[in-house]
Amino acid sequence: MNYKEEISGLKVTVLGAARSGISAARLLKRLGAIPFVSDISDEVKMMNAVNQLRAEQIDYEFSEHSERVFDASFVIVSPGVPTDSKIVKEFIAKGIRVISEVEFASHYFNGVTIAITGTNGKTTTTSLMEHILKTAIKKVVACGNIGTAFSDVILRDEKYDYAALEVSSFQLDSIENFKPRISVILNITPDHLNRYDNSFEKYTESKLRIFMNQTQSEVCIINEDDDLLRSNSLKINARVFKFSTKTHIEDGAFLTESELVYNENNIEKFRCKLSDISLKGEHNYANAMAVVIAAKQIGISNEDILKGLITFPGVEHRLEFVRNFNGVRFINDSKATNVDSVWYALNSFENPIILILGGLDKGNDYSKIENLVKSKVKKIYAIGSSSDKVFEYFNSFVPVQIAETLEECVSNSNLLASEGDIVLLSPACASFDMFNNYEHRGEVFKKAVESL
Repeated sequence: MNYKEEISGLKVTVLGAARSGISAARLLKRLGAIPFVSDISDEVKMMNAVNQLRAEQIDYEFSEHSERVFDASFVIVSPGVPTDSKIVKEFIAKGIRVISEVEFASHYFNGVTIAITGTNGKTTTTSLMEHILKTAIKKVVACGNIGTAFSDVILRDEKYDYAALEVSSFQLDSIENFKPRISVILNITPDHLNRYDNSFEKYTESKLRIFMNQTQSEVCIINEDDDLLRSNSLKINARVFKFSTKTHIEDGAFLTESELVYNENNIEKFRCKLSDISLKGEHNYANAMAVVIAAKQIGISNEDILKGLITFPGVEHRLEFVRNFNGVRFINDSKATNVDSVWYALNSFENPIILILGGLDKGNDYSKIENLVKSKVKKIYAIGSSSDKVFEYFNSFVPVQIAETLEECVSNSNLLASEGDIVLLSPACASFDMFNNYEHRGEVFKKAVESL
C-alpha cells in the first residue's frame, strides 16, 4: 500500500494514545484521513491526551477497544501495544494491515534518515548525531524513541534535511517498507524479555529488522565487538561499516591506545584524541565511533566532527551529575532501564556507591552486575514493584533496604553517605509502576536531591 498517495478519506485506527499515537492521529487528520484513537487506559488518567484529541476534533475511546476499531483501512500501533496482543492478532486475522508510527511517518519525510537502535546507548548516540550535524549548520532533528514522535516532525512548519531517529525494538516490530539512508545497531543484549515471551532470539530478530529493506545504496553501521551482530552481518544487504574498541577495522572506526580512527578501504580519513571527546568511557567511545562513521558517510567535515565531539554536553538522565552535597555526588541515571546500563554506570566510578535499584522488572538477570556490586556498592535501596526481587538477589552480600519512594531513598542515602561517596539512581527497570516515564523518575530524583 502506498500510504502517501492513497490516504485521503481513509478510516484509520490508532491504537494507543501516548505521544506517538496522538502525533500519528494529528498527521492523519492533516493528510485528510479519518483517524480514530483507541486506548484501554482510563480516560481520567489520560486527560492530556483527551484534551489534545478534542482540540483536533479527532474521535476517540478509552477503557476498551470496541468493534469500531476494525472499521479501518489500516492500523497504526503505538510502541506500548505488543504485536502479539489479542487486539493486534485480531486485526491480522481480519486482514487489516498493522504498521508502526515510525513506518507511517517515514513515508512523509523527504530528508535523510539516520536510524539508530541498540539495547544501550541509543539516546546518547542519537543526541550526539544531532549535535554534530547542528555543529555543521545542518537542518536536523532528533526524534523517535528519544521523545519527539517522527509524525510530529512531519507536522512542523520547519523542514529538516536530516532526522536522527532513535528506534526501539517495539517500533521496529511493525515496519513494512521503512528504509533509512543509514542504519546503526550499537549492541544487542537481553532486554524487554517480558515483551518477547522471555525469548532473546525474538528480541534480537526485532532489532535486526532495522536493515531489512536496505540495499547497497544504503549504509548499515554495526558493532564488530558484539557477537550477535558479527554473526548476523552476512544478512545485511546494505554497505556495512563496523566499529570496534578492540580490533583494527578497515571499513569503519576503531580505537588505538589514545585515539579514535576512521578508515575507508583501510585508508585513514579521520583521527582524533580520546581526550578530545567530551563523552568518557569505552561504551561512549563506541557510540562516538558509530556517529563518526555516519557523519563521514553524509559528508560532514573533519573539523565539524571534531568540534561536535569536543562540545557535546551529554544527555539528561544518563549518568547526569545532579549535585555535590557535603562531598557526596548525586548521579541521575534514570535512563538505565536494563542491567547492562547499570553495568556501564557502575564501571564509570571508582568511589563507593549507594545504589538505587528497582522498578518495573523486564526479566532482569542481575548476575552480570553481581561482582561489581560486591566490589563497589556499600548499600542498595530497592524501589518499585521489583523491590522484593532486588532484595532477594543482593541481600546476602550487600545491605539492601526496601524503600517506598525516591524521596526516602535520597534522604536515607544522604544520612548514610560519607564524603567521597556516590549516590547513584540506576534502576535497571522500567519506570511505569511508579512514574509516567524515566524522565519523570529522573526529575523526581533531582528535585529530591536539590531539596536536601
